[in-house]
Amino acid sequence: MSEQFPTPSPAADGPSGSSRFGRAQSPAVMEPAGAVACVAAGRVGDIAALLEEEAFFSRCAARYRAAGFGAPGAAEERSWRNSWPPLFAALVRAGLEDLQVYLEYGTPGGGRRLDALLVGVGPGGKLVLVVVELKQWQTCRILDEQRVMRSDGLVTAHPVHQVAAYRSFFQHWRPKGAPGLEVRGVVVLHNATADEGAVLAAGAGGDVGIPVVTGQELSGPSDGLAGLLCCGDLAAPEAGQVAAFEGIRWQPSSRLLDHVGADLTGSRAFALVGDQQDAFVRIRQAAAGHLPTGDADAAPHGGGEGAVITVSGGPGSGKTALAVRLLGYLMRRHPKAAPRFITPSGTLRAHLLDAVRGHLAARELFPAAGALRGTARQTGALVIDEAQRLKRSRTHGLPADLADVLEQVPLAVIFLDERQIIRPDEGTTVEEIRTAAHRLGRTHHHLELTGSFRCSGSAAYTAWVDALLYGTPTPWIGHTGYDLGLADDPFQLQEWIEQATAAGHTARTSAGFCWPWTRTRTRGATTLPLDITIDVPATPTTPARTWRAAWNAATALTHPHDGRPLAPHSQLWASHTGGHQQIGCIYTAQGLEYHHAGVIIGPDLTWKNGHWTAHPRHSRDKDLRHLTPDQYLPYALNTYRVLLTRGTHTTRIHTTDPHTHHLLQTLIRKS
Repeated sequence: MSEQFPTPSPAADGPSGSSRFGRAQSPAVMEPAGAVACVAAGRVGDIAALLEEEAFFSRCAARYRAAGFGAPGAAEERSWRNSWPPLFAALVRAGLEDLQVYLEYGTPGGGRRLDALLVGVGPGGKLVLVVVELKQWQTCRILDEQRVMRSDGLVTAHPVHQVAAYRSFFQHWRPKGAPGLEVRGVVVLHNATADEGAVLAAGAGGDVGIPVVTGQELSGPSDGLAGLLCCGDLAAPEAGQVAAFEGIRWQPSSRLLDHVGADLTGSRAFALVGDQQDAFVRIRQAAAGHLPTGDADAAPHGGGEGAVITVSGGPGSGKTALAVRLLGYLMRRHPKAAPRFITPSGTLRAHLLDAVRGHLAARELFPAAGALRGTARQTGALVIDEAQRLKRSRTHGLPADLADVLEQVPLAVIFLDERQIIRPDEGTTVEEIRTAAHRLGRTHHHLELTGSFRCSGSAAYTAWVDALLYGTPTPWIGHTGYDLGLADDPFQLQEWIEQATAAGHTARTSAGFCWPWTRTRTRGATTLPLDITIDVPATPTTPARTWRAAWNAATALTHPHDGRPLAPHSQLWASHTGGHQQIGCIYTAQGLEYHHAGVIIGPDLTWKNGHWTAHPRHSRDKDLRHLTPDQYLPYALNTYRVLLTRGTHTTRIHTTDPHTHHLLQTLIRKS
């Protein structure tokens, strides 16, 4: 099967507000009740009429940005123009022009956007939601019940199961006291034939209860068309019912909180010891003083009330384990506070979503970093991990979205490491947060994690790394349970990684961003571009050679015929099968860990004449290479500090610069 218009939607950054079109002769813009985020809302007939106006799409693009979804790309706007007209033509022909509709409906926190959401009233008077997933595909390759491969080689979720996840959200996030809801779903392939749609529907496996409707069926007789769209028994909702729906403040059900909270709390990966446990107890005490428990009313927002807690610690000190464990506790103990977890690290967020993938509705608990400001208005308890990655304000220094958090959220727990600031447009400090909290009349507490749960608990190794990069380099005298070594060339490093992987361990190599990264690849490719090249000089026993390797994949690479995974998506490079065959960078390694770490120190950082020197001209990061050497140096040091502290058991280092290699030879004894 092949796909006609491959137009993947850009990731949503998070909703914050929207507008609605009314039913007047010249449809007026009206504000919907509640925290509805979408690009257009109103009755089907009104929106259908607006589709004939070019200005309508411009207004939708503006509302897309205002809702916090980011800037719509050309592919996104093209999909609106291609998909909306056939859908609305069918809805009008089916006599459904009085149903309420929302386009690009954003779930809380921006975890997902629904292409279209219809709202009507069922025979028993209950509100009925119909989730509509629009695809411009004609055909695609069915890999299994959960996955399909588009003609451009991109593997994506089966549309039927994608809609099932949306349906699960409405089922598991409806709070007590909200209007009763029935949730349905339909996939619309407006370019496909009935036979092509039947193949996709059959590929979904058992009866999921979500039909696939094609363009051929949409253009057929109007009799029965409403039934095909799951709306055959629906009546128009009254204005009060629409307002009641828009006024729902979506919250995870106690069942979902219990399941996910138990998973996060009970996971061995998030067990707490030492100063982690002490910090956990102190944060729990603060939560008890500022958040409701059980079925109590939600905690008040603003007004100078609340607490801000900063938690700092070096690599491997257990910040993320504590942050995730804290989320699980808050979900179970203070559900009315609607706790959320946000990290600016897309890689870390991808791993957390992967950890709770068994709970389809859990995604909204981990909003994207772009939704920080909107989330601050919706939650009473917010956990922020890797806060040093937040974008700084150009005028005020402290990230503007973080300032909103400090002002509005009753309990904000912020985890950060100031020595992991790796870009000039990022970063915040404990002192900046303390100053802002006091200015707002908020209580501030600071906790520090001093232990080391990475590097086999070797605080000696992390201290050695800090001395190497920031102080006076000292010889590595060894530490029981931790192995540090030097690789003379990248071939040696690669062989070591492959041996560790074959032995069943997680082993990865990361490098400074000193080589180009080709993000696109030819259609049907089964390999990644070998962008990284390192010349290895001849030795008495080996000729001169060139080592070549690929960066981690911008999008997952799968076999074009059978869908076998060949290389994981960059955000899952550190944990998914095949990642050891690609090289990671700071953006895919930060916040994560693996058993064995190979590190390539590139030509952007060298040791000569007793000190480190930075060479930004060797950086391939367009936002860093314009810096002066002195400006670039702290970011280079912080970057390699992160890369050198990912391994829980072993680290092997290779450096491309002979002087730097000689320094390391004097510090690290051969194994």
